[in-house]
Amino acid sequence: MNKYTERIYNGIWKENPIFVQMLGLCPTLAVTTSAINGLGMGLSTTAVLVAANLIIAALRKVIPDRLRLPGEIVVVASMVTIVDMLMEGFVPSLYSALGIYIPLIVVNCIILGRAEAYAMKNGPIVSAFDGIGMGLGFTVALVLIGGFREILGAGSIFGITIMPASYTPISIFILAPGAFFVLAMLTALQNKLKAPCATNVKKKKKSSGCNGDCLSCAGHDQAKAE
Repeated sequence: MNKYTERIYNGIWKENPIFVQMLGLCPTLAVTTSAINGLGMGLSTTAVLVAANLIIAALRKVIPDRLRLPGEIVVVASMVTIVDMLMEGFVPSLYSALGIYIPLIVVNCIILGRAEAYAMKNGPIVSAFDGIGMGLGFTVALVLIGGFREILGAGSIFGITIMPASYTPISIFILAPGAFFVLAMLTALQNKLKAPCATNVKKKKKSSGCNGDCLSCAGHDQAKAE
């Protein structure tokens, strides 16, 4: 796996900003009442991430260290303004649905976090791929959360009804508590699949690591103490 593919894979799976790093949760919980809203917010954030990473990485040797953070904010704010105007002009219905959360991409900790942690230390191309990976990971997470909430809360997905007429929508999933429920369930599932040392590894006789059997470890430690 080359470094460009690795950046995309890390962003989508190993370092997913929502399910792993728990970043950008404010727009995640607020706009994911439907899958289309999640897709729109995810793609707009991806566009800002890629452009900001590319520009900041290209200017990293020019920006003085004492002006590093203000410089990053100026670049991010400029990219968000462009995306905001493009969405208002070409997809006004989605723009209205997302509302204030599009301008608030400026303060999304994913954007500044990747600029500070990666773009300021690496070249423009690999930084752009890092932005693509993180943006796609953010988009996948938002679409999954929005899709589950829309199916359970409205019986539809992307506005298309898929549940039978006899299905009674669970309205709480469209409300704020539903966002927390779905986020918790999907995060638990991701941890189950990604973290074998804590959950899904079989116990080995000779192992110095965690085997997921906390009760056994506690009993062993107590016996040693005695």
